[in-house]
Parts: sequence; structure tokens; C-alpha cells
Amino acid sequence: MSEAWKTALTVLQEVDPPFVPEGAHAATIVIEYPPGDPGTPPHRHSGPAFGYVIEGEMRFELQGQPVRIVKAGEVFWEPGGDVIHFQDGNARDDMRVKFTVTMFCAPGTPMLTFVEQDELDRLGWSR
Repeated sequence: MSEAWKTALTVLQEVDPPFVPEGAHAATIVIEYPPGDPGTPPHRHSGPAFGYVIEGEMRFELQGQPVRIVKAGEVFWEPGGDVIHFQDGNARDDMRVKFTVTMFCAPGTPMLTFVEQDELDRLGWSR
């Protein structure tokens, strides 16, 4: 009998249970951006999202938090709901970034919704 299972598990992140919309479904996706790509425009998710950078470095910015660089082998998460996800682009111009995200989506809502420019203007945010 193998004993590998005893040391096979590594915890990458733990968070207090965030709000998950009733009836939510989970989706796991892989995102790849070419060198220097700014990523998805500012958006929101209807539920929490948990991610892991597979390769490269991602520029990650959530509303109320400073911009940070998430490198290959590191994790990130966001609570979803009203929180704006400002940036998820490639932090490097010499290599791609590839990351996976598992998100919990409220029934009948898209995986992400874009934030209107007038709201970004009111917040004083610009890329």
C-alpha cells in the first residue's frame, strides 16, 4: 500500500467561507494572456472566485486593495458580489501568463459583468 497520500497534499490558501449565492454553480476555467496584455476590463463576479497562477505573473487588483503581482505557484481569491475586479492582466511583457480560476456563479447570471465607465469615473479609477 502506498503511503504517498500522507504527504501529497499542500494547502495553497484558506479563507473564511465567503458568501455563495443560493443555487450557484461552479465553473473552473483557464485564462491565458499574451505578453503585456492588460486582461479583462473592470468587472464583477456574482460569487466568489479562487485562482492559481500556472505560469508567468498576473497583475491583480480588487476594489479596496492595492495592486499586487501574483506569480506562478501563487494563489488569489475574490469575494464576488459588488466588489470590482479592476485588473487581471499580464504583468510581464516578455512571457505569457496562464492561470486557472474556479468561480461560483449565481443562477441565471453571467460569469462576469463589466463595470460601466461612469462608475469607474466616479471612483477615480483608470488603467
